[in-house]
Amino acid sequence: MKIMGSKLTEKEWIRRKSMKKASRIFLIIILMICIIGLSVFFIGGIFKDYLNKSKNTTEVLSSRLLNGIEVKQMYLTPNDYSRPQMPLKKVKGIVVHYTANPGTSAENNQSYFESLAEKGTTYASSHYIIGLEGEIVQCIPMTEISYASNDRNKDTISIENCHPDETGEFTSETYNSLVALTAALCVEYDLGEEDILSHYDITGKLCPLYFVEHEDAWKAFRREVMIKKALLNSKIDMIDNDFN
Repeated sequence: MKIMGSKLTEKEWIRRKSMKKASRIFLIIILMICIIGLSVFFIGGIFKDYLNKSKNTTEVLSSRLLNGIEVKQMYLTPNDYSRPQMPLKKVKGIVVHYTANPGTSAENNQSYFESLAEKGTTYASSHYIIGLEGEIVQCIPMTEISYASNDRNKDTISIENCHPDETGEFTSETYNSLVALTAALCVEYDLGEEDILSHYDITGKLCPLYFVEHEDAWKAFRREVMIKKALLNSKIDMIDNDFN
């Protein structure tokens, strides 16, 4: 056999053939390593996204979810009685409460939760408190449990609501903020109407009193939250589409 006008010995021809074969095998190995590496990279990214979505990593709601409603962060001092800093790994529901303390403000009730660190008389707190004028105070990050809903503390966000009198009926400002906040939380955690709970649903306690005694008002509230959620989702989709 001739290559470039010179004769190859059989031994040299076999050697060169072996080298070509080895080169091809080497290239195949490199290609396989690249393919495996890319697969691990993409699968790892997908798995990481899945893990992040399957656990609760949201400490506060974004401004676009609140749709202009201001939330004031007044976090409780970490303590055993109102902010134990136990992780809230996954949110499966929103629990609505009333303060049972007529005429008090959101900040009054936040101060009460804060005082439990020293008093140590009971275990109580809430993620949010909505005041008589619709102001919203956040007491605990949404990545931590609150002491509000008994055995559902482990998988729910709690909202306490102030009220002006013994009937427990909320002012229109409190009610409107409650609808907006609950809808935003339902969007954040992809929750449905059945996931909006009262304290009464969990333990039988007459809380929130007005909704327990007026079942039609409770049903209307949950429907209104779902309407607000749908509108909020539509608005977010429009913003995302415009951005893209």
